[in-house]
Amino acid sequence: MSRINLLPWRAERRKQRQKEFGVMVGIAAAAGVALWFLVNFYYNAQIDGQKERNAFLQQQIAAVDVQITEIEALESQRARLLARKAVIEQLQGNRSQMVHLFDQLVRTIPDGVLLTSLKQEGQTLTLEGRSQSNARVSTYMRSLDSSGWMTSPQLSVIEARDGVPGLPYAFTLSVQLSTPAAKEAAAGEGGDAAEPEAAPAAAPEAEGAAS
Repeated sequence: MSRINLLPWRAERRKQRQKEFGVMVGIAAAAGVALWFLVNFYYNAQIDGQKERNAFLQQQIAAVDVQITEIEALESQRARLLARKAVIEQLQGNRSQMVHLFDQLVRTIPDGVLLTSLKQEGQTLTLEGRSQSNARVSTYMRSLDSSGWMTSPQLSVIEARDGVPGLPYAFTLSVQLSTPAAKEAAAGEGGDAAEPEAAPAAAPEAEGAAS
């Protein structure tokens, strides 16, 4: 006698498939969650490592900044010391230079020339005075240029002016302060020095002498 299955096998099969599908969904979800944790752990580890490297770099940068600050302070101190040294050397040089300068001013001034004013601005010395003639001024300029302590005399003004008997001409000229060593070095580099600018020519001189 054959046996007949009267149970609802289709419903049973559907339930079995649904159960298998649920298991597969659960496994997939568990795998997804595990994968998410793994990826999250990996990236968190990378971020932590990068943060440690950044912290190390920041620490090293801070140390370098401290060293840079110390170096800048040392450079500033060095610059101050060099400036002080330069000022001291300049004062030492100017002390002897001024002594020689006034000595040469006395030695170079010819007869018939009188200085009325001296003014120094940096390395430029402006001389004002009176003269008997233009030729006296020209002689004075040549004496200044050959003194060793003054160079490049430039005549600015010379004109007949009343006020000092016997010295009818008022003049203004400027010279550059120098030293014999500096003049020798300049002469060695640029050749023979040019003649100082002469006073107005001999015709006015002859007129002044005639008068």
